[in-house]
Amino acid sequence: MAKTKQDRKKGSEGSEKDEVKGGKSSGEFKEEKVDINLLHTYRDKIVPELKKKFEYKNVMQVPKLDKININVGVGAATTDAKLIDTRVKELEAITGQKPTIVKAKKSVSNFKLREGMNIGVKLTLRNARMYEFLERFIRISIPRVRDFRGLSDKSFDGRGNYSLGIKEQIIFPEINVDNVNRISGMDITFVTTAKTDEESLALLKAFGLPFIKRQTNN
Repeated sequence: MAKTKQDRKKGSEGSEKDEVKGGKSSGEFKEEKVDINLLHTYRDKIVPELKKKFEYKNVMQVPKLDKININVGVGAATTDAKLIDTRVKELEAITGQKPTIVKAKKSVSNFKLREGMNIGVKLTLRNARMYEFLERFIRISIPRVRDFRGLSDKSFDGRGNYSLGIKEQIIFPEINVDNVNRISGMDITFVTTAKTDEESLALLKAFGLPFIKRQTNN
């Protein structure tokens, strides 16, 4: 006996549900969990060291890295709007996360800037992607900085947060130098739960950020 339209529809819906349950659906996306070395280092090594150094009574008092903010200003986008799309693709390749486009809040005639124009991109990294980016930044990107002599320890804001500027995006291996038409930099801010700059400095040093070793004159 021939099947009706309703029977054929029910049969097709049932087969699609079975494929989804079996994980055979072509549109299904699964993100693999990568083992994060820095997170294990923080829990097993950094926490005990900081607790002993600053004499914390509770483990929850030990400062931790909360998030990483990355901002890229694209002032030239006022004359070439395609630069914004390029910066979005570059930052997405570097971090594995799509950034947000920043728009101008007011018009400035001297800079040919109109309210609502795209003038930059930004994003915030947390949890696994934050630690994964930090590890690549310390071990791969920083050694590629031209004439690098260490990070300054004077860029703390007084509340435990540290900011630094990158002059060239080509220090990141995800960027193909042959495809770069314009060199651009970015600002990176490490936001911590530390209450003082001293605690934040100790935390970031323990992660492996290479700060300048200053000599003290006795």
